Formats: sequence, C-alpha cells, structure tokens
Amino acid sequence: MDPNIPNHCPGTDSSSAGQVSACQGCPNQNICASGVTQLPDPALEVLKHRLSSVKYKILVLSGKGGVGKSTFTSLLARVLANENEQKNIGVLDVDICGPSLPLVFGVQDENIHQSGSGWSPVFVEENLSIMSVGFLLESKDDAVIWRGPKKNAMIKQFLTEVDWGDTLDYLIVDTPPGTSDEHLSLVQFLKSTDNFSAVVVTTPQEVSLLDVRKELDFARKVGLPVLGVVENMSAFVCPKCKVTSEIFPKNTGGAAQMSYEMGVPFLGSVPLDPSLGQCCDEGVNFIQKYARSPTVVAIKNIVENLTRNLQSM
Repeated sequence: MDPNIPNHCPGTDSSSAGQVSACQGCPNQNICASGVTQLPDPALEVLKHRLSSVKYKILVLSGKGGVGKSTFTSLLARVLANENEQKNIGVLDVDICGPSLPLVFGVQDENIHQSGSGWSPVFVEENLSIMSVGFLLESKDDAVIWRGPKKNAMIKQFLTEVDWGDTLDYLIVDTPPGTSDEHLSLVQFLKSTDNFSAVVVTTPQEVSLLDVRKELDFARKVGLPVLGVVENMSAFVCPKCKVTSEIFPKNTGGAAQMSYEMGVPFLGSVPLDPSLGQCCDEGVNFIQKYARSPTVVAIKNIVENLTRNLQSM
C-alpha cells in the first residue's frame, strides 16, 4: 500500500482520477490522468492465482453494527476448525476501523511475519489462522483514519499477499457494517474467483432487520450469492433456571419472516449466553469450554445448514 496516497484521492477508478486538486503533488498523478488506471486491474490475476487454493470464500455481512457479526465469525471459524482437523480455516478481518478479531481469538499480541511468499497469517490453532489490520498497528489503541482508496489498497494487499498455505478449505471474511467501500472492493476482487458467497447476520428487532434488508438488496444488485441469514441474540436462556426470555422483540416475525419475504434461506437462530462475551474478551475458545451451551448447539446446526447450502450452489 502506497503511504503517499492523498487522503482526498478520488480513487483510480474515478473519471476524475489525476485531475482534481487533491491529486496535486501525488506521485501517481500523471499515470492516473492518462487513463491507464481505467484498464482492467492487473492485480486481479495475482489475486486469482493467490486464492486458487481456497475452496470456499464466505463474507460475513450485516447492514447494522452491534449485531455480533465478528463474534459469529469467530464461532463459525472455531466450529469448522474443531469438527475436522484435516480442514484448514482462514479468517480475514477487513473491519479496518474496528479490528476486534485478534482480541476475540486471543492473539492480539502477535506480529505479522513477511517472507518471499508473502505475509504469514497468525495461527490460532494448527488448522485455524487469521489476518487483520490490527496486527499492523503500533498500539492497539491507534485509530485507523483512512479514506476509501487507502482502505481499498489495504484489502487488495490482504487478498494478494497473504500466504494461506497450499490449501485452505474456508476463507471467512469479517466485514464492517453497511454497503460501502470495503464491501464493493471485496465483491469486485472476489468476482475473479470461484465459490464466493455471503452470510448475513442480524438481530430480531425491526430496527436491525430494516438495515439487513438493504444488505440483501446490495448482495442482489452486485451478484453476490447469499447462503442465508443468521438471527443472533434471538433469546436469552438463563444459565440457572433455564427460562428463555426474548431480549429483542420480534414484532414483525424476526429474521425467519424477513428471510421468507426476501426469498433467502434462514440458517437459524443463536441465543444469548453471558459466557460468550467473557470468552471473547479473554480470547478463550467458547466452543470447547462450553460445549453443552445452547449457543454452541445452535451454531453447529447453523454450520450444518451453511455447508449444505454451499454444496448445493
């Protein structure tokens, strides 16, 4: 990623590339203004080759923040890794402004190593590795204050330069909320590969479902296949009395009804478990420590539905 890219860069794909005041003094101004940047990106071939060893690419999306998308990403990766030690799982954290997965996986103090074959991801287990911009910050408290072009350059670098090994069965990509630069870049880059799809995470209440409908519409418009919708925090099961309580009301039928109306599969619901938040803060494997939790059972059922949908694509 070029550190000299100006903060107000219109982007190399823009019709005004190299021609606006923000481009003055940029070392790439002449080449941008020449129109060469409008040609097919040569990095797409590099990316296609790099990801040719990845069987499935799954984006975890949500139109709204705070629905537990990163937590679900970690649980999905943990279940896939635990259920078959012969399968290799990679997690790519492109939530550039809020990279929380290094903490959730308990590897926030690790460093990225670079070799002739590219960046080496951080290994959580023998068959589970992760790459995140969080590993590149000098301090975990540093804010990432980037405009779109710099974010896009970082995502391209992740997709073209991370060495996931000879084979990777699943690459799970955790994304920020919304339908913005990161999502458009990912779809643009991954369209040059095979077997890429998305899982959409929501909570039951209408204020969340409203944004998730927009996310599903985004996926439809850009040609991104959706494996299904996951309803997170669907209910709270008291660990003492086992009574189930709805924290978020399903006044419009929740995610199941929305999925039916939007014509997408409903993968299942995940109940709240207070122990899950504690495990994420401590970087502990919740799947192993609380194997009998209703949340773990629900996640495993969702993974079964998800893998079934993948095989039928």
